Amino acid sequence: MRTVNTREIGDCVYRLALRAGRTLTESCRAALREAERREEGAARFALRTVLENEVCAICEKMPVCQDTGMAVVLLEIGQEIFLEGAPLAEAVNDGVRRAYSDGNFRKSVCDPLTRKNTGDNTPACLHVELVGGSAISVTFLPKGFGSENMSALKMLSPAEGEEGVLRFITETVEKAGSRPCPPVYVGVGLGGSFDSCAFLAKKALTREVGSRNPRADVARLEEEALKRVNALGIGAQGFGGKVTALGVSCEIAPTHIAGLPVAVNLQCHCIRCEKEVL
Repeated sequence: MRTVNTREIGDCVYRLALRAGRTLTESCRAALREAERREEGAARFALRTVLENEVCAICEKMPVCQDTGMAVVLLEIGQEIFLEGAPLAEAVNDGVRRAYSDGNFRKSVCDPLTRKNTGDNTPACLHVELVGGSAISVTFLPKGFGSENMSALKMLSPAEGEEGVLRFITETVEKAGSRPCPPVYVGVGLGGSFDSCAFLAKKALTREVGSRNPRADVARLEEEALKRVNALGIGAQGFGGKVTALGVSCEIAPTHIAGLPVAVNLQCHCIRCEKEVL
């Protein structure tokens, strides 16, 4: 049995939040460069500006996007670990609080009814999964709401099948248009229940852009969805073009015989996600 003080987890969240706020993921950067190569005109100019913006953010130690997001933290905790110290959520929120203060990141979290700001970008959206072993995997995803607001979930009829899933993914991106700051990254959750389906879509966004689900049929669905989305011609920042989405990632789970839940969680071109194993 390994003992871990939750302070270590909070410190890890702090490090990841600072990095994520200032840099794009490597797979995002590569996908943007490839998109710039393929595009022309206003779309190419927009993509070039996005890439130059990240260079400035890194050099000046500034946020890579003004919407520094709502903190989403995913923890995979080995069942051979004993946690001591402050309650886990308290430690995670402490890491978020310190990072957003030290990084001069915008604090965007508020009460949904009074709209009063919490003042420190907490609480984080915390997801905890117990896994085998004695390690802790920490993933930090700052989620901007320009894209989050364009996300959707639908309880399809099983009879709608794979074609219904593809149609819903495409319609969601088409309806969003330029509002989620494309080219987008499309996270898809397929199966589970109403609530777990949405989590699967969020989890899909933590994968590298261009990665494929290990299940061959799901990988084919990802590829077909990307093809259909890019055929929409929305393009970078809505200027039109070949690349409306940098990628589509789908996570899948068994569901009830009477249902076919599908969630589409959109991420803007500014893909920020940092991971560390303790």
